Amino acid sequence: MPKWVKFILAVLLLPLCHGAAQALWLVLKASAGGRGDLVWVPLLAGAACWLVVFVMLPKPMWIYVVGHELTHAVWTWLFLGGVKKFKASAKGGHVVVTRSNFLIALAPYFFPLYAVLVMAGFLLVSVMAGWRDYAVWFHLALGAAYAFHVTLTWHVLQTEQSDITSQGWLFSGVVIFLGNVLVLLLGLPLLTARVGVLTALGWTLHFTGDVLVRLGHLFH
Repeated sequence: MPKWVKFILAVLLLPLCHGAAQALWLVLKASAGGRGDLVWVPLLAGAACWLVVFVMLPKPMWIYVVGHELTHAVWTWLFLGGVKKFKASAKGGHVVVTRSNFLIALAPYFFPLYAVLVMAGFLLVSVMAGWRDYAVWFHLALGAAYAFHVTLTWHVLQTEQSDITSQGWLFSGVVIFLGNVLVLLLGLPLLTARVGVLTALGWTLHFTGDVLVRLGHLFH
């Protein structure tokens, strides 16, 4: 797909970005209404612990790069492609894949692989060993893992990334924003059980529709 087509598509998706952001705000407000001791306190504590590490200690770039390149690989497999070569070091890395698209290229910037692995690991152990009483520790680890994703993604975006330039800056920004918001719109309802996933997605469509109506009146 040519970059100019992606640019037009990105512009057309801007109302959806606005709708998704408003929906996320409502989800955050609703989710903060209960289970704070079991969910929000350990989540924020885990995030705070990681922020101390991020600010005070050398950044673990090798761990980030491994996750970054592995995310490319995972999304390639999701699209039924193959991985021919995988390389990762603290200075950078790359993968050679048999299939590529904009989601595979941009996935590391919106898909929090380590947070997903924490969640998958906890669910597996809970089923096998009945560790649900240790949910607080799971939320602590999840908060740290998600903060790891956000801070180091922001850090690497301060330098030019070939994944971004290959897709175009505006298109990449829109996809990354929507991807990160979608993760939260799906994840927070599952964690807090205060808002349904379908409700959160419905709010997104509702607010997006409001923006389109206003634009229609503006250009009428």
